[in-house]
Amino acid sequence: MTPTPRSRVLLAYFSRPGENYWNGGRRTLDVGNTEVLAGLISDRIECDVYRIEAADPYSDRYDPTVARNVQEQNSNARPEIANPLPDLTGYDTVLLGSPIWNVRPPMILATFAEGVDLAGRTLLPFVTYAVSGLDSTASFYEGLGTGAQLGDGLAVRGEDVAEGAPDVDQWLTASGLA
Repeated sequence: MTPTPRSRVLLAYFSRPGENYWNGGRRTLDVGNTEVLAGLISDRIECDVYRIEAADPYSDRYDPTVARNVQEQNSNARPEIANPLPDLTGYDTVLLGSPIWNVRPPMILATFAEGVDLAGRTLLPFVTYAVSGLDSTASFYEGLGTGAQLGDGLAVRGEDVAEGAPDVDQWLTASGLA
């Protein structure tokens, strides 16, 4: 299913501000990279926006977040989401954004994808990353068995997200949303 400009679109994303990997070192971000990218997207198309927030917030420090993520991935955890999940009735397309942690989306994205009805909807992932690009994003979502029709994703390096508008424009055009 190819989205059309008349499609009703939900942009859902998870982002973590605080201490982040930055060009081999660390940098403290007031706004997480994925939130910046979500803003670039939502400024360009008509969509509803849902921010995925953990019921047990992730640390704003890098090392504890990495340790928690590794534990969640190793145990195939489903971290609880703080707010009620959106009803996807009437949405044709879901743009689902996250950082890439340890070569795949954080497990809270599995909580979201399994908690909403994605069957028959187009799912377009978008990610921010340090070194791995989209890496295993497609197989991560395919493995959840949600019934979504997975489209091409967008990957923007976290350090370059502020200059990501051309990539966003190209992705939205190729996806039939702009």
